[in-house]
Amino acid sequence: MSGSSLTRATDAQDSTIDAALGAIREAFPRAFAAATTDAHLRDENARLLGKKGQIASVMAHLKTARPEDRRALGEKINHVKQEVERAFEARLLELARAARGAELSARPFDLTLPGRPLAPEGHKHPISIVREEIVAVFRDLGFAVHDGPEVELEENNFTKLGFPPDHPATDMQDSFWTTEGHLLRTHTSNVQVRAMSTHEPPMAFIAPGTVYRRDNDVTHSPMFHQVEGFLVDEGVTFAELKGVLTEFAQRLYGMDTPVRFRPSYFPFTEPSAEVDVGCVFCKQPDGRRTGCGMCKGSGWIEILGSGMIHPVVFEHCGIDPERYTGFAFGIGVERVAILRYGVPDIRMLFENDPRLLAQF
Repeated sequence: MSGSSLTRATDAQDSTIDAALGAIREAFPRAFAAATTDAHLRDENARLLGKKGQIASVMAHLKTARPEDRRALGEKINHVKQEVERAFEARLLELARAARGAELSARPFDLTLPGRPLAPEGHKHPISIVREEIVAVFRDLGFAVHDGPEVELEENNFTKLGFPPDHPATDMQDSFWTTEGHLLRTHTSNVQVRAMSTHEPPMAFIAPGTVYRRDNDVTHSPMFHQVEGFLVDEGVTFAELKGVLTEFAQRLYGMDTPVRFRPSYFPFTEPSAEVDVGCVFCKQPDGRRTGCGMCKGSGWIEILGSGMIHPVVFEHCGIDPERYTGFAFGIGVERVAILRYGVPDIRMLFENDPRLLAQF
């Protein structure tokens, strides 16, 4: 191509850019004025300034413009772009003001109209239901609620409760250790130690909370819930323990529910006992228990462990064991829940299947 031909082609290219910019400058005010909604206005703005908009198409022609003309043409393009941006912001503000004016001039809300129906309410988890029932029973019996940390010192979780250093519960196979001397509490009995170390008798507390052990099968979970309870005063005997726990069991399962106490062993109580109630699944109309899979044919189901607080625990907590006595007990909330509702696998309580939860 000769020099004169190249010059004519470049001049034509410059004229094309000028014509395109003139067309944009003439058209966009009408397009913005015609936009009556925020969304419509933004669509028009994107058609001009978007990555594939008209301004971008004009800028693509700069590649073929003469080098000495590119700066001037670029300034023209930027000037038009700025005009479009200013007009867009001004029109956006106009639409917002118009919408606010229409809102203020509209009829006021009629607050007497009925509200719109909400989505169906959720359901309380069966563990929450049972825990609240247990706490309510013991509150009625005079116990106050006490709380404690889930990450606990070894001293409060084991040592002060009379666990020997080589007790199996302290092994890595049973407990979740975090750092040296710290672990996820394996029972809520740590609250008993903390309360007796900071309160003067008499005292009666329950401590509902989450505990952790290395168990995972149909009747055990590595994370589960307990309600610890203890009472300390002068002259407390095993008779008070039996009276309180019998009243609790019968309020929970029915006043005609039989209750029995079996000798057992716990490091922090002496004597110790496990508490059974008459099986609620094989109970007949005449009160007899015929035996079933849930009670393994015995007619009895264990619901908690208990005992008189060991004097060593009192000594570790700064309470005179010659003056004071007391009892303690621990209830597995999941166990009560699966017995109450006939859930065959404890893991079902943590799967959060809506078909199960909707039953509660």
